[in-house]
Amino acid sequence: MLALGPKFPNVFEHETDKGKSLYTKSILPGVKHFGEYIFVEGTEEYRFWDPFKSKLAAALAKRLAQCGIKEGDKVLYLGASHGYTPSFISDIIGKKGFMFCLDSAPRVIRDLLFVTELRANMTPILADANQPKSYQHLLCRVDILYQDVAQKNQVEIFLKNADAYLRGGGFGLLAIKARSMDVTKNPRVIFKEAMLQLEEHHLTVVDHRLLDPFEKDHAFFVVKKK
Repeated sequence: MLALGPKFPNVFEHETDKGKSLYTKSILPGVKHFGEYIFVEGTEEYRFWDPFKSKLAAALAKRLAQCGIKEGDKVLYLGASHGYTPSFISDIIGKKGFMFCLDSAPRVIRDLLFVTELRANMTPILADANQPKSYQHLLCRVDILYQDVAQKNQVEIFLKNADAYLRGGGFGLLAIKARSMDVTKNPRVIFKEAMLQLEEHHLTVVDHRLLDPFEKDHAFFVVKKK
């Protein structure tokens, strides 16, 4: 009854008379980090993943063909904020995976700590994603680089971290907020320029989606490192 497909391990889709909803299979049954709805089927619990609160969930709701994340992966998450989307990626990678959750804001890191204290496959890092060398002593090469950083040079930040930490054959997931880059340009022009930057950096663009109506003037890219 719950099935999104084999490309998305531990991510499920539940269809009701009101439409389709996304869920992840919880690695912490009985725990609600953000007051999310819990769907119970037999002995398993599934957490409702709101596409209006998560850009990855929005991209999946827009029928993203590939996200690259699988059970057991090592993930570097840039812009982890309060931990909403990271908590769902934690479910996807499971107890055998691990995620480094980085943010530069001490206030949100305090909130993130409440999530990571319960989830053994996550650790918080207070650092500036624009300075990847500043946290190299804390990381290893990762299978997945995820970035949701609303800065003007967000593509450059992603590329620097991909060079430093993403293994060959690994996947990068990049959420782009057009208005943070240039408020004078048409967002579609910005997204096209971003795609060219990624391709020029020898990254293969596997898929991309505009995120409206969930997020205005946002796009989501999935790339693979050669």
